[in-house]
Amino acid sequence: MAATIQRYDTLIIGAGIAGCMAAYMLQKKGQKVLLVDRSAVPASGGSGAAGAFVSPKIGKGSALQTLTNEAYEYAKDFYVTHFPKHFLQTGVIRIPKDADDAKKFRLYEPFNESQYHRVSKEALEAMGIHNAEESFMFDEAGVCDAPAMCRAIFEHVPFEQFEVESLEEESGFWVVKGKEKCHYARHVVLATGYENRLLDMRYMGVRGTWGSRGDYYTSLKLEVSMHKSISVSANIDGVVKLGATHNKAKNPCVVCDGKPLKSLEEQASKMVNSSDFVLKETFCGMRSGSKDYFPLVGKVIDVPFMLETYPKILRGAKPPLKYRENLYVLNGLGGRGFVFAPLMAKSLAETIVEEKETEMKINPDRLFLKWCRKL
Repeated sequence: MAATIQRYDTLIIGAGIAGCMAAYMLQKKGQKVLLVDRSAVPASGGSGAAGAFVSPKIGKGSALQTLTNEAYEYAKDFYVTHFPKHFLQTGVIRIPKDADDAKKFRLYEPFNESQYHRVSKEALEAMGIHNAEESFMFDEAGVCDAPAMCRAIFEHVPFEQFEVESLEEESGFWVVKGKEKCHYARHVVLATGYENRLLDMRYMGVRGTWGSRGDYYTSLKLEVSMHKSISVSANIDGVVKLGATHNKAKNPCVVCDGKPLKSLEEQASKMVNSSDFVLKETFCGMRSGSKDYFPLVGKVIDVPFMLETYPKILRGAKPPLKYRENLYVLNGLGGRGFVFAPLMAKSLAETIVEEKETEMKINPDRLFLKWCRKL
């Protein structure tokens, strides 16, 4: 007897924090979903290597800062409500890099919309934080256990290890094909991170930045998390996490020369007493970002059709856009994946289920015409 073909409302490709959250939000809206990934476990790449700080962005009030902080407020409330075991509100101290940077912090203060207070150099020393200028403390910020958070989310949705080799349209469905089987879905969400071999989506300009994290056993009493060029977490169950998204080289492993944590350890030693740190585990992975650092959320343009049908688009013409039917993307969350993922997944779910227009600041359409003019 032939096997029954499973048909889904939406199939999500990629089980990092973006894909896990998209599946979760769509299922909450009543959709029959399937989350797939070539790895057997979620968060095996960039999301698994993330330090997963959930904290605001500081600055002089840019559009990206506003969006990031909106996402931060949503994310911290979401994690506290739904996954409190995997999000610890240790507070996060944002520390200036040096005295000159501290002067800039004073300019940032009017734009700190999230709850915060100043922490003096003396108070930081009392906490065991060295070589620091007056800083900002965000009390409600914190840190996620990245792999555990993804696993917890992914336990709520159907998942299958499945390496997608091609996407084809057939009678109103997407046929998602692997080596030995295929799945059918009305909608497909690409949450594939920095890699994309399935379709021409060059206009989105997704690029990878290598991130490293080390977890260390220590007896150091450190009750708060901090960021100063790198992230240092609070001591949670005898473990401190050091992390950074920092390497844009095409061959990051060559640059690291087998020592991806060396620079992190050197910087951490100037911030806290790391003399008894013993490495527990190393995590490395590629984080995906966009050209303008804003997330990529929404429909996918049919690039071959547009270039063939409207050749003048290369010289500045602005024809109506044609999209791939029922194909969407959630990508480009960068080093703030655990901040952006809940709100961006909510927006995507509203686009798919309620046909709500995606805001242009996160819509990949914003990048298409400029990309065409550069071809």
